[in-house]
Amino acid sequence: MVTSPSAAAFLDAAAVVRARSAAASERLAGQRARQAADALGVSEAQWVAAGCAGIDAIALQPDFQSIFRQLPSVGRVMALTRNDWCVHERHGRYEDVRADGPMGLVLGPDIDLRVFFFNWASAWSVTDAGRRSLQFFDAAGMAVHKIYVTAETDIVAFDALVDAHRHPSPIWPENPPAPERPAPRGVNDAAALRADWQAMTDTHQFFPLLKKHDADRLAALEAAGADLAQKVAIDAVETVLAGAVAEGTAIMCFVANRGMIQIHSGPIETLRRTGPWYNVLDPDFNLHLNTTAIAQVWVVNKPTSDGWVTSLEVYNAAGDLIVQFFGVRKPGQAELPAWRGMLAALCDTPLAQ
Repeated sequence: MVTSPSAAAFLDAAAVVRARSAAASERLAGQRARQAADALGVSEAQWVAAGCAGIDAIALQPDFQSIFRQLPSVGRVMALTRNDWCVHERHGRYEDVRADGPMGLVLGPDIDLRVFFFNWASAWSVTDAGRRSLQFFDAAGMAVHKIYVTAETDIVAFDALVDAHRHPSPIWPENPPAPERPAPRGVNDAAALRADWQAMTDTHQFFPLLKKHDADRLAALEAAGADLAQKVAIDAVETVLAGAVAEGTAIMCFVANRGMIQIHSGPIETLRRTGPWYNVLDPDFNLHLNTTAIAQVWVVNKPTSDGWVTSLEVYNAAGDLIVQFFGVRKPGQAELPAWRGMLAALCDTPLAQ
């Protein structure tokens, strides 16, 4: 059998990474793939592609939309989306999948996603210590989304999906340097930004507002005025989540990276701290938040055609949005009074209403 040049290059690159992993096995013991890859100076996609630490990885063709359209067939799974500071896990089915272009949606009652396929680069079927998953990575080798098999997954359908999308000639994932962070963008006209903010009729108009004013998100919060956005205590997340549990208030929790936004909607029940991590540990929803990464927490107040809507936004020292919380609502519905009350109680200045 003759090995093609591209296949030979893949095998050679994988062998190098596996050898480095094996040599550092004691130092990497117990680390998750993301941390172990960082310690070796490779991307997580390269770690997976190389089959480090006994991983069995099958490359899939990068026809991501087609893969997503087939996901409803596999039944209940666990969907995982994370950034460097927060992990969002949700059990359920992929239903109402809309994946025909560079952006996609999954709008099921359990799994709720906003997908940015244009930032995706590779896909893999992964078996790690017997645990099976589909894993998707961006061009820098960062994981944007993972889908784990559960006891309720249709394994026959899962295998059929993998077979249908298996890559005939996988390409080694490159590890380009991270792009430079853009220079901070302040607000040139705070009064104009505030006027546009007060004129919003939908929370989704916030992103066009930032674009119009060529401003960073945090800069806009700082310029808007305390009745529209104000900084609150660093431990506000724990206060609010504990209040949501105590009062039975259903929440929405958004965690995002360059390729995905994953949303939980519903009540929460079990909270637990494990070292630096503050966790929601419910049967169908887990959240793991590294509280040592929190530098700023804001209550943000936006007008809509359904009344004022408030969110709790959590940022790291670099100004990255870690996680965002709302009270459960749908278009046409007013905000939950209990949620509004919890956030207002955090604020020294009354919110606009």
